[in-house]
Amino acid sequence: MTKLLLANQSSARKCRLPFCRSGTYLPTCTLTCFRTARLAGAGTEQDSNYGEDRFAELDLRTDSDIPEVVPPTDRTPEIFKKALSGLSSRWKNWWIRGILTLAMITAFALIIYMGSFMLMLLVMSIQVKCFHEIITIGYRVYRSYELPWFRTLSWYFLLCVNYFFYGETVADYFATFVQRREQLQFLIRYHRFISFTLYLAGFCLFVLSLVKRHYRLQFYMFAWSHVTLLIIVTQSHLVIQNLFEGMIWFLVPISSVVCNDIAAYIFGFFFGRTPLIKLSPKKTWEGFIGGFFSTVVFGFLVATLLAQYQYFVCPVEYNSETNRFVTECEPSELFQFQKYSIPPLLQVVLGRETVNLCPFQMHSIALSTFASLIGPFGGFFASGFKRAFKIKDFADTIPGHGGIMDRCDCQYLMSTFVHVYITSFIRGPNPSKLLKQLLVLQPEQQLNVYKTLKTHLIEKGILQPSWKCRFCLYEHDMLDRSQTVCLKI
Repeated sequence: MTKLLLANQSSARKCRLPFCRSGTYLPTCTLTCFRTARLAGAGTEQDSNYGEDRFAELDLRTDSDIPEVVPPTDRTPEIFKKALSGLSSRWKNWWIRGILTLAMITAFALIIYMGSFMLMLLVMSIQVKCFHEIITIGYRVYRSYELPWFRTLSWYFLLCVNYFFYGETVADYFATFVQRREQLQFLIRYHRFISFTLYLAGFCLFVLSLVKRHYRLQFYMFAWSHVTLLIIVTQSHLVIQNLFEGMIWFLVPISSVVCNDIAAYIFGFFFGRTPLIKLSPKKTWEGFIGGFFSTVVFGFLVATLLAQYQYFVCPVEYNSETNRFVTECEPSELFQFQKYSIPPLLQVVLGRETVNLCPFQMHSIALSTFASLIGPFGGFFASGFKRAFKIKDFADTIPGHGGIMDRCDCQYLMSTFVHVYITSFIRGPNPSKLLKQLLVLQPEQQLNVYKTLKTHLIEKGILQPSWKCRFCLYEHDMLDRSQTVCLKI
């Protein structure tokens, strides 16, 4: 048995496969080398099929054969290491996470103060970093295969998808700005055709890059890139769409997810005893329940505070005259406080019959409930993904937290829910957006719209029929007299 093992190791060293040189997949490489020797003794006809059998065999590896990604380095600042050197690893991680969490919240508050445009840049930056972290994992897992054009095409597809989504945003919210610039009118008019052409070019390049011995792996990575685009780019686009509805629809959901993460961590750290799910062994029922109640209360209070300021409740619009984003409007009924009757059973407990609330506070309860009950499943999904590839974090960007994707795994699921919630229960026709689209039309088209709308309003009795007066001159008894004739039009 010992002699056989030594023979296997000797054969693996002599193998020319790239992963054998690094000492990876010794059993697989040994089996391949034995097949090589057997095929060599069988004749040249079988030798011609050796390459296909070899790489087909590699494509059929099980999950246990997936290589471990190189663990990320510890980027904890030295000042933290020295200050916390006397603590256990558990408490050291607690302080590092806490300090950096406060730093990130402070930076986020500063960006909010800088305005909606900076928030859009932040969302785009986070999107690119998350995409980079996931694509890097795929590249590291299959790095030994040296797949041609994998990273280049992945970034190219990211560019194409962003061009499509943000081009749609420009066409919807910057119509008056585009109308003044002829070079942009062409891009907007043929935007979807240009987007499709760009994607088609990348698709053709992928087909041309296919290599016979890498077919299956290349299609694996093609699917990897497109699923990543679906999860990352599409959701970040929805985040920006929510922001245009009003900064409050951006801040309340995001802060609710952050609050749930922090509260669940604190409750789980001090009171956690019962495991919640196997995908995340550190998650506990105590943390999950504590996070739920904390998040609902937090969301209600934040909604109460933000609903009082135009800066947060008004839709974000672009002012073509000042070339700036503005948030000025008359707040809708959704953000106006009204008196509501309290159910008789609660009147005894609260000692009052009415309460002043704005409708958005009730909506905030729905948002907070989703953030605390369903939002964590985005984190569980990310945990399963990391376990599948034997990694602890997506990256080491933030000490104690991991990568940017580790902080945003629940946010993307939340952004989709908020967008669906707004379109289903909140948003009606947008007169401002419709007016911008009408201004882009040709004068003849605008006139037809005007006549159609006027006729419709008259038929519904909203407008009274207008009367046009015409003065007719005629001669009677050699005297010029005038007669007024009114025609109904």
